[in-house]
Amino acid sequence: MPEKELIRLSGLSKTYGQGDAAFQALKGIDLSINVGEFVAVMGHSGSGKSTLMNILGCLDTPTSGVYAYENIEVQKLGPNQRSMLRRHALGFIFQGFNLLARTSALENVELPLLYRGLTRSKRHEMATEALRSVGLPDKLRNKPSELSGGQQQRVAIARAIVTNPLTLFADEPTGNLDSSTTHEVMMLLTQLNKEKGITILMVTHEDDVAAYADRIVRLSDGHVLSDTINNKADRK
Repeated sequence: MPEKELIRLSGLSKTYGQGDAAFQALKGIDLSINVGEFVAVMGHSGSGKSTLMNILGCLDTPTSGVYAYENIEVQKLGPNQRSMLRRHALGFIFQGFNLLARTSALENVELPLLYRGLTRSKRHEMATEALRSVGLPDKLRNKPSELSGGQQQRVAIARAIVTNPLTLFADEPTGNLDSSTTHEVMMLLTQLNKEKGITILMVTHEDDVAAYADRIVRLSDGHVLSDTINNKADRK
């Protein structure tokens, strides 16, 4: 099948502040990402990667340039329209898991479904399936404090995929995990990418984590420093 473009950035810039206090976090980014790609975004602190991910995730807007998602120019959408895009097409995974401490794994995963007006039984069914798909069918009733770090991140991944998003944004998803658990989580993300066709954009500082991706985009001072196919991806 021919590759289908999912995300297109053209001359994307972001400036914070005005006048002498202005800081240009992104400086004319040009980037294209196809459906089903697994892309790692790397760069030192201040390189612009967090700003880029916030814009891609519809959490922020560019100062200038084009951000097209499925040929929809996102920068032209209003706040409610961006919220709808975020709710229905995008999933998010964070370094700190961001789970509610007093609720079960099942209830945490059900949260994104509350906004869709689904029945309780349907939410339960979808959340149960999402937890099964990340290897936690027996942890539905466990609270985060009763789970290991790796299991908590799996719950967070289940929460991100329960709405069947087209794209997952992962911000340092293994930052709080040891090396063995990091491998388990990255293999899970690789599986979701390959078997479900979910496009994944992942911010990471770690070369060994980026090695799981198909492409590695490196940012420096708001520019794309390099964009390379990763022929040595470790997927075993």
